[in-house]
Amino acid sequence: MAESMIQVEGLVKKYGELTAVNGVEFSVKSGEVFGLLGPNGAGKTTTIEMLVGLRKPDGGTATLSGYDIRKQIGDVKEVIGVQLQSTSLFDLLTVHEIMELYASFYPRHVSIPELLDEMLLTEKKKNRIKGLSGGQKQRLAIALAIIHDPKIIFLDEPTTGLDPQARRTLWDIIENLKAKGKTIVLSTHYMDEAHILCDRIGIMDQGNLIALDTPTALVRALQSDSAVEFTLASGEDESLIDDFQGVTQITRRQEWFVLYTNDLQATLIDLIQQSKEKNINLQDLQTRTATLEDVFIHMTGRSLRE
Repeated sequence: MAESMIQVEGLVKKYGELTAVNGVEFSVKSGEVFGLLGPNGAGKTTTIEMLVGLRKPDGGTATLSGYDIRKQIGDVKEVIGVQLQSTSLFDLLTVHEIMELYASFYPRHVSIPELLDEMLLTEKKKNRIKGLSGGQKQRLAIALAIIHDPKIIFLDEPTTGLDPQARRTLWDIIENLKAKGKTIVLSTHYMDEAHILCDRIGIMDQGNLIALDTPTALVRALQSDSAVEFTLASGEDESLIDDFQGVTQITRRQEWFVLYTNDLQATLIDLIQQSKEKNINLQDLQTRTATLEDVFIHMTGRSLRE
């Protein structure tokens, strides 16, 4: 069994009357990718900032690689690498120049040519930072975070604002870091990203950690394998949408009805039959597998994207 690389115990952060993080507790094993999933404002970034020494906790504590974040923050900083949501870089430096600069901050560092190659930046090494694309800047930010070969890497919303191809490239980089045995804490509000990359996920909402498990186990807890979505024609009687075979839960998202079911075929047959009998006009009917977003909606009544 892998050792615990991160141990978080009752972390609290308050801003006046607002409790941004409310007694969060979790542990992360060595070599694990641990995700903090939740909407903007859930407390993910504040939690990370306390763990890396950027904010002082108002309660609780944590240890990273055995070092206490309250008493040994200097030691903590030697074993972590951090990529924050917004990284300010020196726009007029070249990629290679800023990597040399950051490497000089540490007594030892990895090979810069190898790191450039790993981050797909070799062809951009002589380019000024101001001319890089969003995805290239994010890859450079990760390179700077790991240039001293840290044991633990924090990635805070690393793919926000990137196009699909740039996101996929970063996913590959994160998976490569995991393959090297790095322990990674990843915050995101993208459910697909969390499901693909993370070994375990802590779901946060309004400063609370409301669920923690593997992605598969979290979805399985819905007791629904599939979801059926549809809308009704304007003026239809919505009270007729009440009960269908195999359905474990019915929710409403604006004009959309969502039926969660553990027997997709039976639900569809019953839905179509009842809609015909009750003269209900189903529109935009579609089916899909249940997701982490469905888990969040089930637990909070809100979407991750709200």
